[in-house]
Amino acid sequence: MIVKRLLSLFVATSILFTGSIQIAQAAMVSSEQVAQSAGIASAEQDRERIYAALTREDVRSELIKRGVDPLQVEQRVAALTDEEASKMANQIENAPAGGIIGAIVFIFVLLLITDILGFTKVYPFTRSVR
Repeated sequence: MIVKRLLSLFVATSILFTGSIQIAQAAMVSSEQVAQSAGIASAEQDRERIYAALTREDVRSELIKRGVDPLQVEQRVAALTDEEASKMANQIENAPAGGIIGAIVFIFVLLLITDILGFTKVYPFTRSVR
C-alpha cells in the first residue's frame, strides 16, 4: 500500500514538472533573419563582394589591358540577376590565390555574349545579331 502511494506521488510530481519544463515561444521571423542564420548572402551583399573584387587595382588594370571599360563592367554587374551575382560572388570567394583571372574571364565572356546578342556594345570586334 505504501509502495503504491509513493509510486503515485512520484508519477504525479513527474507529470507536474514535465508540463512546466516545455515552454514554447513563437515570434515572427523575417526572411533576412532566416537567410543570415542559414549563412545565405543577399543579392546586394553578393554585388558588394563583386564590386570589392573589381575595384582592386590589379583587376582594373587587367580589365583595361583586355580592352574592357571598368564603368561598363560596373553597369553589367548591376544588371546581373540575383542568381548570376550569387554564382559570381561564390566563384570569386572560392577562387584560389591568383584565381581572380577566372572571374575576369567570366566577365569578359559575359560581356562578349551580351555584345553578340546586341544588349551592349563593349567590344568593337563583335557584330550584333540584331
